[in-house]
Amino acid sequence: MDKRDQVIRNTVFSSLGIYTEYFLGMLTSIIIARHLGPAEFGAYSLVIWLVATGMVLTNSGVASAVIKFVAELRGAGRQAQIRPLLAWAWRVQGAFLAVVLAGGTAVFVLHGQRLGPEFNHAVLLAILLVTTALRASYMLNIAIAKGFEDFRVTAAVAVIVAPLNLLLILVVWWLDGPMEWFLGTYTASSFAFWWISRRKVEPLLPPPGPREPLEDDLRKRLRSYTALVAVTVAISFITASEIEVLFLTLLDSAASAGHFKVAFQLASGALLLVPGVFGALLLPMMANALAEGREVAGRRMAVSTTYLCALAAPLVALGVVFAEAIIGLLYGEAFAPAAFAFAFCLATGAFSTLSQAASGYLLGSDRQRTLMFVVLGGAIVKIALDIALIQRFGLNGAVVAYGATSALMGSVMIGVALYCSGARLEWGRMARVLLAALLAAAIAWAVRGQLAPLPGLLLGGILLSLAYVAATLVLGFWSAADLQYIRALHSRFAKGRPAFVARLLGWAERRAGAPA
Repeated sequence: MDKRDQVIRNTVFSSLGIYTEYFLGMLTSIIIARHLGPAEFGAYSLVIWLVATGMVLTNSGVASAVIKFVAELRGAGRQAQIRPLLAWAWRVQGAFLAVVLAGGTAVFVLHGQRLGPEFNHAVLLAILLVTTALRASYMLNIAIAKGFEDFRVTAAVAVIVAPLNLLLILVVWWLDGPMEWFLGTYTASSFAFWWISRRKVEPLLPPPGPREPLEDDLRKRLRSYTALVAVTVAISFITASEIEVLFLTLLDSAASAGHFKVAFQLASGALLLVPGVFGALLLPMMANALAEGREVAGRRMAVSTTYLCALAAPLVALGVVFAEAIIGLLYGEAFAPAAFAFAFCLATGAFSTLSQAASGYLLGSDRQRTLMFVVLGGAIVKIALDIALIQRFGLNGAVVAYGATSALMGSVMIGVALYCSGARLEWGRMARVLLAALLAAAIAWAVRGQLAPLPGLLLGGILLSLAYVAATLVLGFWSAADLQYIRALHSRFAKGRPAFVARLLGWAERRAGAPA
């Protein structure tokens, strides 16, 4: 199997997992938000954020190390070291977990009343501890699968657990259950994620053989990598997650926290739909490319950034044009203040999406220290903006703080990766993509507000998609090699139908010139 076919296969399985988990997860979130209302949903979201925080601190770079080094050992033909590596990773994660659970318990006992006065604190603490441990173990299992470049595990887990979780949520909704019941379903789904992922990962591991110690050079690299990435990952979570939910709860209101959670979740989930599928493949892809040299990896990073831009641009255009309709249809009028927040988070969050290739390059090239300083700077900026702006402007302040940090971090990350790799972005092709997205948005804007929300959104989405594809072809974004491959896929899977698509692709290919 050649590299392109392997990437497509991995993309398909990754897409299946991401799409299933996203759509069903989003549906459950919509049901919960509509049932609880902005204030209670804000409180519920704070609990979920605390679990996510504990999960990230527990993994503390171990998951990233497993992805990188398992892929590296496989590429170097050193499979015998994989089991010792994983044994080391499980021990380190266990130590981190013990520290996180102990520290979290102490903080919660001392300050839990301030964070959630309406909760049963004994039940809440038990949910936080158990769910954090289960989710952290699940994420390590997924990291192992990614290190083996087997994205079927993610797909299988999502296909099984996400519908089960939705069913439980529907039962709680039908019974008109309180917020604690929804948290109980979150705990149950966390157990299912862990158990199924564990069963699916076991067949990937090399067969047990004579116990082999972890090589000294590998142990040293693991310690150095994990120590730096642990700090980077923890700080990255602050810059990338909805920490604004915490600040809004403390400094403004639970209702504002609920509005922000809806906007953030919908925007980040939307950006994950297409670019995130490709982005999930970037770290193992970069680790392999770096084995071929810095120049090869730099070129791959630049090209990957271009395609991430091409995938994100129409999504951002659609979300910005139809933000009010999307929020109203999904969450109802009670969440109308989240429309502007959603559009702003979507547009600025795209910078983080564009930086995924750059981040993968820096991690894959063992530049964890550089990445750590970049992320640390972003975290400081974000927290400072959150405190300064949320106190005065509430929800709008949180949106601006998140957007400014996302744009700054994404730009700096790309700039640093370009400097380290010596590569150059494909500015011309990216400009064509942005122009195509603007033209498509202008066409879709013409139907905005002319129809009922749902028909208007459907028609606008179709017009925007068609206009964007046509504009990228006319503006010459796609290379001849790209078009040749797309035309081959069209012939293979659609048997060349409709015919005008084949003719359009052929015209664009001839216009682009023969592939190099």
